[in-house]
Formats: sequence, C-alpha cells, structure tokens
Amino acid sequence: MRLLLLLLAGLCTGTLLHAQDPVFSQYYAVPLQLNPAFAGSAIAPRLGTIYRHQWPNLNNAYRTYSVYYEQPIDRLNSGVGFQVTGDNAGDGLLKKTNVSAIYAYNLPIGRDFLIKIGVEAGMQQSTVDWNRLVFPDQLDAVGGNINQSSERTPENPTRTNFDASAGLLLLSEHLWFGASLKHLNTPNESFLQINNNLNDGLPLRYTFQAGSEIIVKKGNKRKPDAFLSPNLLFTSQGPYQQINAGAYAGMGALFGGLWYRHTFGNADAAIVMAGVREGIFKFGFSYDLTVSNLSGYSGGAYEVTLGLLFDQQERARNRKKRTDWSDCLHMFQ
Repeated sequence: MRLLLLLLAGLCTGTLLHAQDPVFSQYYAVPLQLNPAFAGSAIAPRLGTIYRHQWPNLNNAYRTYSVYYEQPIDRLNSGVGFQVTGDNAGDGLLKKTNVSAIYAYNLPIGRDFLIKIGVEAGMQQSTVDWNRLVFPDQLDAVGGNINQSSERTPENPTRTNFDASAGLLLLSEHLWFGASLKHLNTPNESFLQINNNLNDGLPLRYTFQAGSEIIVKKGNKRKPDAFLSPNLLFTSQGPYQQINAGAYAGMGALFGGLWYRHTFGNADAAIVMAGVREGIFKFGFSYDLTVSNLSGYSGGAYEVTLGLLFDQQERARNRKKRTDWSDCLHMFQ
C-alpha cells in the first residue's frame, strides 16, 4: 500500500511539473478538442459529450470530460463552436477546467479540395489541493512517517489563464489531413513563482491527424453507406509523444473500431470501440486494454460518448446541389 501511495504521488507530481493535455481515445467524438478547424464540418448543428476514466484501479488516477456544441454558418462560409473540458487528476488532487469559443473559415481550392482554418480562444483554471501533496522531505525512511514539509505553500491554490489555439484542416472527397497547435501563448500554470521549471508555461501541443474513407457498400435514402476509415493521430507535448493507428468502420446503425496506441517510450494500449446510431443520437463506448508495465494493475481506461446531430435530412437537401466536403468525415459525425 505504501508503494502504491508513492506511485500515485509520483504520478500526481509529474502532472504538476510537466503538464500534459488529456488525449481521448475516441478523439473523433470530440473533434473540437482535437483541432479547432473542425468547427462547422458537420452537415448540421451538433452537440456532443465524452467522459473518460483512466486507471480506475489506481485510486481514480484520471477522470476527464468534455462537452461541445458546433454548427456551420453557410452564408458566412464559416463554422462556430463552444467547448468545456474538465480534468480531475489524483482523485481531486489537481483539477483543470477549460472554457473556449471557436471559429473556422472555409476556403475552397477548386472543386476538389477545401481548407478550413480554425482559431480558439478561452480561459483555463487550475486548482491544486496542496494539503494532500507529499514531498520528499516529509518522508521518514526509517519509521515511514510523514512529517511537516518545509516546502512553501502557495498564496492562492487556483490559477486562471487565457489560452489560445489554432488549427488547419484539408479535405477532399475521400481524404483528410489536419494539424493543430494548442496553447500558443504557453500560459503559466505555476502555483509557485520560485522554480524555473514551473515558470516555463504549459508546453505547446502539436497534433497531426490524417485519414481516408473507403466506401464498402453504397447506401440509399433509407440506409447510409457502409464504410471503412483508416486513420492516424500523432500528438507531441513537452517530453511526451504518442501515436494512435487504427480504423473506424460504419454499417447501418452500427459502428466500431480498433486502434493501437504507442507512446514512443513504451507500448501503451490496444483500443476497442463499439457504438450505435439511432436518428439524431449517437452513442459510443471504448476500452483501453493496457499493454505496458501497468497491465494488470491500472484497470485500463474506458470512455463513454454521446452525440446529437440535428436536422440532418433538411440540411442535406439544402446542400445537395454543391459538393459536400463532409463526405470524408463520417467517423466524426
């Protein structure tokens, strides 16, 4: 138990020293969290939410949620969106909340390509439960007691900062590619102003995503196309990198997918996902099967998603006379 507590303390301290954004396994279910250029990419207004519970066996190590709304504005050749993301690390030891507004502009390149340019601006708030932190000078190597620490206590355990991001999305009929930069202003999340390692600010997050859509069976007015979407996600933030590679498939009301995640330092997880769509509702569930050294101890991770895509048929009728650039993004809708 003492070893487990030290492990948790190390994880939480690492979160404080080298902050890292949550990256969802079902990133396609919350596209605005991935890249602001996705705002307005659906054929209708949509609302979505996701909940992630990572390593539940390790005292609820990480719990994360995100809620978003976005819609296209055809007359302005644009899209807008709003997003709220919350992260709870160490069972309440460190909490973060981000609230942001997003705008994307559509720039057609001939008849075959569309470029979407997105910007995001918002506020983020971080709160630490300082009294629950355990520092090295508190540990008694002989008796195992936890003593009073000489570490300075912050005057305010809450930090609020402005945060800005930008992204680019290139669409064609069957291919898509995106790139985004999060935290362009590298907001300072430090609770103490005495350690240079903590004053460097939140590192930039570089994200690259790409995929294609292969029609397996053509649909009709009553039944959508059956398709397969191979896709790839690469994320880098500070000393952390990860890559997700796999495929998403849809057939009628059912959809599912398989991915493998590698963090460059070690193999991380195999991801399996399944879901169902009924009318405007879309529900998905995924599980991360840990394959690293934490296998058998962490409990893996699971995510639950719910999406609502409004007025699909009416929007589709209004847009039938021009190219629908969302055709290659069915996995995101």
